[in-house]
Amino acid sequence: MGRYFGMDGFRGEANRELTVTHAFRIGRFLGRYYGRDHRCRVVIGKDTRRSSYMFEDALSSGLTASGADVYLLHVTTTPSVSYIVRTENFDCGIMISASHNPFCDNGIKLLNSRGEKMEESVIRDIERYLDGEIPEIPLATGADIGCTTDYSAGRNRYIGYLIMLATRSFKNRRIGLDCANGSAFSIAKSVFDALGAKTYVIHAEPDGTNINENCGTTHPESLQKFVRNHQLDAGFAYDGDADRCIAVDETGELIDGDRILYICGRYMKETGQLETNTIVTTVMSNTGLCRALDAAGIHFVQTAVGDRFVYENMIENGHRLGGEKNGHIIFSKYASTGDGILTSLKLMEVMLEKKMSLHQLGEEVKLLPQEMANVRTKDKEAALADPEVRAEIARVSQHLDGHGRILVRASGTEPVVRVMVEAEDEKDCRAGVQAIQDVLLRRGYTQDIEA
Repeated sequence: MGRYFGMDGFRGEANRELTVTHAFRIGRFLGRYYGRDHRCRVVIGKDTRRSSYMFEDALSSGLTASGADVYLLHVTTTPSVSYIVRTENFDCGIMISASHNPFCDNGIKLLNSRGEKMEESVIRDIERYLDGEIPEIPLATGADIGCTTDYSAGRNRYIGYLIMLATRSFKNRRIGLDCANGSAFSIAKSVFDALGAKTYVIHAEPDGTNINENCGTTHPESLQKFVRNHQLDAGFAYDGDADRCIAVDETGELIDGDRILYICGRYMKETGQLETNTIVTTVMSNTGLCRALDAAGIHFVQTAVGDRFVYENMIENGHRLGGEKNGHIIFSKYASTGDGILTSLKLMEVMLEKKMSLHQLGEEVKLLPQEMANVRTKDKEAALADPEVRAEIARVSQHLDGHGRILVRASGTEPVVRVMVEAEDEKDCRAGVQAIQDVLLRRGYTQDIEA
C-alpha cells in the first residue's frame, strides 16, 4: 500500500485525509495519462454520501481540464462501473465510495479498462504526482478541453445485464433487501421486481448521512428481524457501494460469505461450472468452511485478506469462484469485482434449481465460534510492531494451539487493527480477543473498539 492509496482505493475522512484538491489532481493525472495518444474516456459512479457529489465535481473538473471526456453514471454500484468500463470501451472507471465506512468518510476507487482494480504502477505514479514528484500537467485549451455527459443509461444497461443472468423467474418468492441507504437503492429492487419477486426493501432512503448506519452488511440485525417478522423466503444485505452481500435465511439466520461460497461452490461443482474444482478464500475464512469443502470434494486455496488478492489468484489460475467472509464474492465468468446483487441472484438460482430453502443449503457448514473486534488506533503499524503486543499475540496463539487460531492485522481501509480469534470454545474466543484489546489499551494505542 502507498501513502494515499490502500487496499481499496484512496480512503479517508472527506476534506481531511481525502480532499477535493486530491480528487481534482487525480482527475488531472488520469486524463493526461490515458489521453496521451487519443481522446480519453472515463466513466464515474458514486454512492449516496453527501461528499460524493463534491468529489464527483472535482474529479470531473480535473479530468476535463486535462482533455478527457467524462461520463456520469450518478448514484450507482461499484460493480456497475466495472461492468460499463469493460463492456463499453472506456479507458478507466472511477467509483466514489468508502464502501462500508461511515458517511463522513469517502474514497476514490480506480478501475482499469478491464474493470479490475487499477494497476499498482499507475497508482504509484498518481501518488508521485500528488506529492509533486512529477512535473505539473499542462491544461487543455480550446477544443481539447473535455466535456461531461450524463450517462445514466449505462446504469440501466447494467440492470438489464443482471436480469439476463437469472435462470428462473422469482415469482411467488418473498425477498427482503437491505440497501444500506447506499448505492443498491437505485438498482436492487428494480432487478428483483423485474424477475417477479415480491420485494420488500428496507434502508433505501438515503439522505447523504445515513449510509451504512445500523444497516447493511456490517449491521444485518434489522434485516434478520425483518425476514422473520414478515415470513420472507430470504433476505440480502448490501454495503454502501453494493460490492458485498450477506444473506439471511428464512429463519433469520445469517448466511455470511463463507457459507455463500460453500452453497454456490457446491452447486457449481454439481452443474459442471466450477472449473479447476477450486474456490479461492482468504485466511479469514472459518475452519468450518474448509472442513465442509473437504467433505464435498472441493479444493480451496487461501490468500491474504483483500478481494484484490482473491481476484488476482482467480485470474492467474483460472478459478471461477472466490471471495471473503465479509461478503465480497467474485464470479469471474460474469464480473471482475465483487458484486453484491449478482451474488444474491446466484443464491436465488441455487435455491430455485435445487428446490431447497436457504437454511437447508447452508446448514451443512458448521462454523466454529469466532470473536472479532476492530480496535481503532493512533498508529496501526506501530501497534502491530510493538514487542508487548507481539508477545501477547504469541501467548494467545500458543494457548489455542491445536484447537483454535488468532489473526491480528492492520485494516487496509481504516485506522483500525482487526482482531479475530477462532476456537472450539466461545470462551476462548472472547478471552483471546480481550487479551489483545487489553494490551493495545495498556500500550496506549487504543482509541475505541467496535464489535
